[in-house]
Amino acid sequence: MQRDSIDLGTVKIPRLFRLYLIPTLLGMLSLCAVTATDGIFVGRGVGSDALAAVNICIAPTMVMMGISLMLGVGSSVVSSIHLASGNVKAARLNVTQALATATLIVIIFLGLTLISIDTTGRALGSSNTLMPLVRDYMPWIFVCCLFQSWCGIGLFVVRLDGSPKYAMWCNVLPGLLNVVLDYIFIFPLQMGIKGAAIATCISCAVGGVMVMCYLLFFARTLRLIKIKMSRKSLRLTLRNIGYQCKIGISALLGEATMGVLMLMGNLMFMKYIGNDGVGAFSIACYYCPFVFMIGNAIAQSAQPIISYNYGKGSKSRVIATEKLAILAALGCGLAITAAFIFTPSAMVHLFLDPDLAAAKIAVKGFPVFSVAFIAFIFNLTAIGYFQSVEKVTPSIVFALLRGLIFLVPAFILLPTILNATGIWLALGISEILTALSIVGFYIYNKSR
Repeated sequence: MQRDSIDLGTVKIPRLFRLYLIPTLLGMLSLCAVTATDGIFVGRGVGSDALAAVNICIAPTMVMMGISLMLGVGSSVVSSIHLASGNVKAARLNVTQALATATLIVIIFLGLTLISIDTTGRALGSSNTLMPLVRDYMPWIFVCCLFQSWCGIGLFVVRLDGSPKYAMWCNVLPGLLNVVLDYIFIFPLQMGIKGAAIATCISCAVGGVMVMCYLLFFARTLRLIKIKMSRKSLRLTLRNIGYQCKIGISALLGEATMGVLMLMGNLMFMKYIGNDGVGAFSIACYYCPFVFMIGNAIAQSAQPIISYNYGKGSKSRVIATEKLAILAALGCGLAITAAFIFTPSAMVHLFLDPDLAAAKIAVKGFPVFSVAFIAFIFNLTAIGYFQSVEKVTPSIVFALLRGLIFLVPAFILLPTILNATGIWLALGISEILTALSIVGFYIYNKSR
């Protein structure tokens, strides 16, 4: 297997950042294509109620993915610092412990949620009308969490091991496969929403197996190793996982923000408009992962460079990398905002017929929703920096601000003043307030 030769300590920062960003961004966008393709085929092949049912089921999977990202960020940062000091065995151990822990957590999640699909569906805001569709979709999409957790952690490790291009293909190939399977299962085979779920499950399984095969058989440095089962080893595992979670918890909160966004949006649109409102919001939620993954790609591309040089004490390289990441975040945020403002009809009509009520609601709401995106990507990049240099408290605080403290009250209060417009605006208000808090924190510390 051909690997990329990347020296994190000596290659010039712009070239190094580009070497990581381009394959990481392409891989992340391909991963989003798995979800977006489902939405396009489900919307065109089944209808707006099916989109609403998908949106009902997605929030818990975002939380599971958040746990994986938390362990991925934590194990990657810790492993980067161990590698910088030459402790390869400790780096391998942390990676293996993270993957084993995530697998166990997903198995427990599946047992708790799938024992009664109706109960889980009602807790997530499903109406009786949507429940049959939820029953068809939920089991398969929840099983995907296992393979997504392997990717969520493993791709950090693959990139850190010096193979960002292979990490890209671990996302690209499943994305392409999902397009083909979605079409076959929904249209020729007429399997409806269940077919979309099975297609996603197969595609995610391919990506997860690709990652695990690399880590087991082809990794240059960060191969998986056997975990000892003695009492002392288990205590060491708990200690290491605890520290990884401490570093990466803001990544969990970042992904949980997506879950909270979907859950609160579903509840508010169901309350103020009904199924058509949830259907309209579901289209926005199909685009949100693209925005999230762009921010995530920037943060994850900067992370190994920042963590490694932080471990080596190369402060100038750390600062140069973060400045470049912030500029990339602002540029991407502007481009996405422009797309939502100037082309909402084209974006919505990919998913639904223009004459449907849900489509009209979405076209009207997209420009308002786009207020969030510049601050959204900036916040993810800034929080990623705090994680990379082990500044745990600021990363947790800012993640809580954007994902809970500002977001939930915005969803509750703004609709009482602005009706449906307030629901579309809630994410923007939360992200802008968080961005202002981050800038204020930076100015305060610089003045000191």
